[in-house]
Amino acid sequence: MNVDYAPERDGVRLAFETSGSPDDPPLLLVAGLGGQLISWHAALVASLVDRGFLVVLFDNRDIGLSTHLHEAQAPDIDAAIHRGDTSSASYDLADMADDIVALLDHLGIAAAHVVGVSMGGMIAQTLAIEHPQRLLTLTSIMSTPAPHLGAPTREAAEALRAPAVSSRAEAIEQAVAGSRVIGSPAYPLDEQWRREVTGESYDRSYDPPGVARQLLAIHASGDRSDELHRVRVPTLVIHGDSDPLVQLEGGRATAAAVPDAELLVIAGMGHDLPRKVWPKVIDAITAHASMRSAN
Repeated sequence: MNVDYAPERDGVRLAFETSGSPDDPPLLLVAGLGGQLISWHAALVASLVDRGFLVVLFDNRDIGLSTHLHEAQAPDIDAAIHRGDTSSASYDLADMADDIVALLDHLGIAAAHVVGVSMGGMIAQTLAIEHPQRLLTLTSIMSTPAPHLGAPTREAAEALRAPAVSSRAEAIEQAVAGSRVIGSPAYPLDEQWRREVTGESYDRSYDPPGVARQLLAIHASGDRSDELHRVRVPTLVIHGDSDPLVQLEGGRATAAAVPDAELLVIAGMGHDLPRKVWPKVIDAITAHASMRSAN
């Protein structure tokens, strides 16, 4: 796959890749906080292509090869978390959803099956609220309608806000350590892949302030629960019962907020997608998309 770029809109240009046939239904994958498009395991993407999807991957703003807002004001995460002051936010999740609309416009995709994990699920929810016509289905994984719903454990919050590192090697060790905190207790960590993808991500782009701006966007966007009550996009919610970063309450709250949403709880899954849960997740996404197609 080769990285391409959508035209700049409102000062932001997204880097993206596609896999599969353009004749197949589009499936857009939205990564979580700090997650670059390569954070989607290549074998998982290939499995979705084999199920008959055109898979679209992209770097959110402030991550990877997409636009980084280096000139933006410094994000004050402590003020946002402890005092509810999000005045230092440069953008919110609605702006990130608008980025997706620009990407879909560039690709000539009227509507797509949209799958988001963690912050990506929050962006996907926002897309369903603001631009429902651009979604065929919504799948929200390990996500929540609001930061206080399914709030992280103390250990997970500390892992999320680990200090910036000064080298590629430190970034890799920090990522592995964090994965041991927030990952799935019932499934083994694929440490080799985590090391490889972290090193590649560091080489593509290492920008802690960019990640902080994304985190601040989450807090600046507030609670979507009331707005999600009006969503009529067919919705699937997938969540692990052992997720310490966005606890199961967040997934239950998402499913409760969206009318007729389906909730799939995966035992032993934390805040990651271990290989052994892929068949269940892929089957659920495919069945969800097929139901929309049948209707």
